[in-house]
Amino acid sequence: MEGQKYVWEGAIPLQIHLHESEVTTLPSPPPALVLAPRIGYLPLLASYVKPHFSTALPPGTDTVWFEYKGLPLKWYIPTGVLFDLLCAEPERPWNLTVHFRGYPGTVLTPCEGEESIKWSFINSLKEAAYIINGNCKNVMNMSQPDQVELWRSVLNGDLEVYLRIAAKIKLGTIIDDYTAKSNSQSPKSGQSTGETDVSGQVKTGRIPVRLYVWTVSDEVEDLEVAPPIDSWDRISYINQPVEICEGKGFTLHDAVRTLLPEYFPGNSWIDEESLRVQGEDEQRDSSEDASTNKMANEEGEILCEDAEIKLLRIQGIEPKLEIPFTWVANNLMNPEHFLHICVCVKVPKANTKG
Repeated sequence: MEGQKYVWEGAIPLQIHLHESEVTTLPSPPPALVLAPRIGYLPLLASYVKPHFSTALPPGTDTVWFEYKGLPLKWYIPTGVLFDLLCAEPERPWNLTVHFRGYPGTVLTPCEGEESIKWSFINSLKEAAYIINGNCKNVMNMSQPDQVELWRSVLNGDLEVYLRIAAKIKLGTIIDDYTAKSNSQSPKSGQSTGETDVSGQVKTGRIPVRLYVWTVSDEVEDLEVAPPIDSWDRISYINQPVEICEGKGFTLHDAVRTLLPEYFPGNSWIDEESLRVQGEDEQRDSSEDASTNKMANEEGEILCEDAEIKLLRIQGIEPKLEIPFTWVANNLMNPEHFLHICVCVKVPKANTKG
């Protein structure tokens, strides 16, 4: 539970500026300084930010949205994920721009304040429940008081209350590593999928994952000088469960390979198993038509064997690839039971997206 506790306590210092087009006073108001929870959502900061800038705003109806270096930020992505995704070199404080006018409806879906965020969260929870259990009836059947209390626990960062309510919707197939270790001595532990896996995970074998991938040219050696992400078109979004493989320790490396078949197997992060099957892979590749390696995937991205994972970040950390994937899922998932993984892939210049 210790890892999960740190996730819930995680926060990002923000320095929020009012966009110059909305400033009606001289001098301009100073930026607002806010400590934003990693598991929270940017529009929920409106109650702190609006009073700070209220005297400088022009007349009109307020519709809060944020941007970073000209990129409108998607309100339904947790704040910590946005930071990990857009700041390859962490920026502290994170300088954001807030708008109260001119909502970019062509880029962002409508957000009607806290209620929109709450229902986005609940819908994600339903999706995670379906992935884990094959149905979402426990979430659908939550009482109204429990639903309110669960949401309030997320708003208030109250892990104890969250765990009490979450236990009722029976998503415990992914449990904390302390429980897993204690169960590792049980007769069922021989069926587990990895060192920290337990029988409940063998039963479902599915971890809800949301993967955010962007590419940089192989000419880029330092991400600090890499071009900023200026469009959401540069991000490949993969919403796909990871199937836990039984009979061996399933690592974060294995999960990444599963989620990015267009880049793996490759020559980056090769583990012992990869070395054993490398000859077989090369033989199979050589027998395939040469055009296979140039086939576009669903998003028009080019399959590339020369890719290198430049960065992988989850909850602000860059874990080793040998870590058991069940530990990652148990400790680093967000409250809606999704594991958000941000990955930067270094590819030949011709294959960079955007």
